[in-house]
Amino acid sequence: MSAADALARQVAQSMFNADVAARATMGIELVRVAEGRAVLQMRVLELHLNGHAVCHGGFIFTLADTTFAYACNSRNKNTLAAGCSIEFLKPGLLGDVLTCEAAEQILQGRHGIYDAKVSNQKGEVVAMFRGKSAQIPGTILPE
Repeated sequence: MSAADALARQVAQSMFNADVAARATMGIELVRVAEGRAVLQMRVLELHLNGHAVCHGGFIFTLADTTFAYACNSRNKNTLAAGCSIEFLKPGLLGDVLTCEAAEQILQGRHGIYDAKVSNQKGEVVAMFRGKSAQIPGTILPE
């Protein structure tokens, strides 16, 4: 494992330990993190269902946004979303395990572009997300 990937994992673990929304509210699990990349997943539970008995788009968005956050903070630079969008392609159903994979497309100066794909356990794409990041002062781990 490279030093950059080891740092990314340390940063992710620190963020995850403090991320009550992802862990406790959403049930998101940290699967894998490397420099500029992250993989997270969650099981669709009854509490995630909307009035159509499918996973509420807000929960799918939160999974993608959270995965994006872990990817863009992987270099231990405080980084926030400057903008993002999502396209819903297939519903998430009760019991589905949704996996989101986010990857850095470009990083120039303080700004980056990241794409994230949310898939179900069958490998079907549920949603595609694109986020723009902006670095702000500070770090997650002390330098």
